[in-house]
Amino acid sequence: MRRYHVTTFGCQMNAHDSERIKGMLEELGLGEAASPDDADVLVFNTCTIREKPDTKLAAYLGDAGARKREHPDMVIAVGGCYAEAQRDRIFTRYPQVDVAFGPGTISHLGEWLGAGGEGVARGAWGIAEERRFAATLPMHNERRFQAWVQISMGCNSVCSYCIVPAVRGREVSRRPGEILAEIGGLAEAGVREVTLLGQNVNSYGRDVETDFAELLRAVDAVDGIERIRFTSPHPKDFRRPVIEAMAECAAVCEHAHLPLQSGSTRVLKAMRRTYSRDRYLRLVEEMRAGIPDLALTTDLIVGFPGETEDDFRDTLTAVEEVGFDGAFTFVYSPRAGTEAAAMPEQVRDEVKRDRIERLVEVVQQAAARRNAERVGRVEEVLVEGPSRTGESLLRGRTRRNTTVNFTGDAQAGDLVEVRIDSATSTTLAGAQCAAVAV
Repeated sequence: MRRYHVTTFGCQMNAHDSERIKGMLEELGLGEAASPDDADVLVFNTCTIREKPDTKLAAYLGDAGARKREHPDMVIAVGGCYAEAQRDRIFTRYPQVDVAFGPGTISHLGEWLGAGGEGVARGAWGIAEERRFAATLPMHNERRFQAWVQISMGCNSVCSYCIVPAVRGREVSRRPGEILAEIGGLAEAGVREVTLLGQNVNSYGRDVETDFAELLRAVDAVDGIERIRFTSPHPKDFRRPVIEAMAECAAVCEHAHLPLQSGSTRVLKAMRRTYSRDRYLRLVEEMRAGIPDLALTTDLIVGFPGETEDDFRDTLTAVEEVGFDGAFTFVYSPRAGTEAAAMPEQVRDEVKRDRIERLVEVVQQAAARRNAERVGRVEEVLVEGPSRTGESLLRGRTRRNTTVNFTGDAQAGDLVEVRIDSATSTTLAGAQCAAVAV
């Protein structure tokens, strides 16, 4: 049997797409290899939102090229956002690559790999009418009790630093009936937790005459689905009906990832984020008032062009005022073709490094305080498997999306009650209570 290996970079949408790529390759008769060294087909599902993934990909492709010189029949495929962004140059830049495909053309990968017997062919693709939802492809769930569910693709926002709309296209929503049919099937197969995915997930539905709040309520009504998560939303689309649905739907988890990006209104305007610092903080107040025990995480960028020390201090004070439960922090990275890449006053690298270190410290302090408040409580935890911190421990996540390492005898996929005994800025620790929650 020929074997494949998929390497995934970037966001949760890429994780979902990679599962579909695996499902499609397995339907074509390929088996999964545990390591790239054992694979006949190497697939790299790429990200290009920052410079770091591009650099990592170059190293991976260098290694793959060396292997291909020893094994000429090996096939190298590059997909995802980087492939789309480099569509006119990728075969010249990386001659070892046989096949390339964009995020909306994963369905063509099989034919380009020679599934019809024609042999491997290099592909060309577009991102407009040709796009198809990866969700329609065969599924390969990494965990039998959790699943990604794609509800939209593309993005209509015009953030000045972001290349995603250029490589994933305009926003298109899946029909709610298709989504609910998929989730119903997942529930029948034993999935207990679904994560709804979109580039701007809470703007879902405008092109199919519904909205995200209605979708949340419909998914909540599916028998067997006990946890609903979603990512990534945009603050501008986090309206009252969504807040009310989160509060009223039993399966919707008390966690929202709410990207702030900057605490400076001046920088937010330059980023074209369409909200101010004050508007964001008012939204946080409304969400916390409406959703009991809500956990908030965020994305933050330092070193955006023109960011001054005062602007950066505005970010620090916003983090302290909100008290995030966690944050993904990034150093601004210019992306060719974006408005921000051509802006004057690009911030020096040493200033960016200093600011990211200071920001991470403030984020960790806030998260540590929030997690410390959980000590002594009993949390519902979905068990994901053995802990990475010790052979005798299990690992899972609370409804608020916090990782818990704990002693117990549960199985992966169980919902259990865990008493929280200690906390750090990133994790909780405790012991399983005697009674299983289910």
